[in-house]
Amino acid sequence: MLPYHLGCPSWNEPAWRGSFYPTDLRPADTLGHYCQVFNAVEGNTTFYARPSADTLQRWAQTMPEQFRFCAKMPRDISHEGDLRDQFAATDTFLQLLSPLGPRLMPLWLQLPAAFGPARLGELAAWLDEFSHHPIAVEVRNPAFFDKGDAERMLNRLLHERGVERICLDSRALFSVRSQDPAVLHAQAKKPRVPVRPTAFSTRPQVRFIGGPDLDANQPFLEPWLDKVAGWIEQGLTPNVFLHTPDNHLAAAQALRFHAALCKRLPGLPALVLPQPPAEQLGLL
Repeated sequence: MLPYHLGCPSWNEPAWRGSFYPTDLRPADTLGHYCQVFNAVEGNTTFYARPSADTLQRWAQTMPEQFRFCAKMPRDISHEGDLRDQFAATDTFLQLLSPLGPRLMPLWLQLPAAFGPARLGELAAWLDEFSHHPIAVEVRNPAFFDKGDAERMLNRLLHERGVERICLDSRALFSVRSQDPAVLHAQAKKPRVPVRPTAFSTRPQVRFIGGPDLDANQPFLEPWLDKVAGWIEQGLTPNVFLHTPDNHLAAAQALRFHAALCKRLPGLPALVLPQPPAEQLGLL
């Protein structure tokens, strides 16, 4: 069993067929294949739409108990109105996800850039209301990255509650100069903020947003390899999620990250892709 959680933004990536996924893998079997290699996923899907109850039952039946689904709060909760008015909607969402049981860890609250220091009271109230569940928060407002009073207030608020501040690193993505539509789309959508490698609980959270060239991403990943290895040696359990533009290479990036981490922590087990069943040979 890995001493940390590693994964990608999702498992439903048709572009992985022929590389991470066998060419003939049925769409219904992608989650099961993914769970044989990675032990976590960044639940991007729940930010955009709530899954059905039947879908959640299928996920729960497929995901091993030690698997971790980091569900993003739906954007109508995190991005629309006062968080103190979202208690009922949050309760309903958590009830919907209840079939996942212990796999649901942590909840991710991704706040918009407009969510600034004046709204920290809302955040504190929401976190206190749902303090029974592990939570991680991603902020994007520039005031939370200027090393001033606002950032200190945010960090104190989160640290006192054992809530993680998600470590977002998009430097590799923004180092790329390209007219590739996938790169341009990612650069338009992803925030460009300073890196804050924090650990406010036993579960630090890392989102690495890479470019389309895995070799070019490597210098930006090296500090994270050292940081994650250090956290593991301290007894923490980091969650690490790897992105690339359009995520066509996200699985390859995650596999590469783990292989490099194994060189820093030689006791880590290697990740092995499932092999297709051997053909049964008839007796001569």
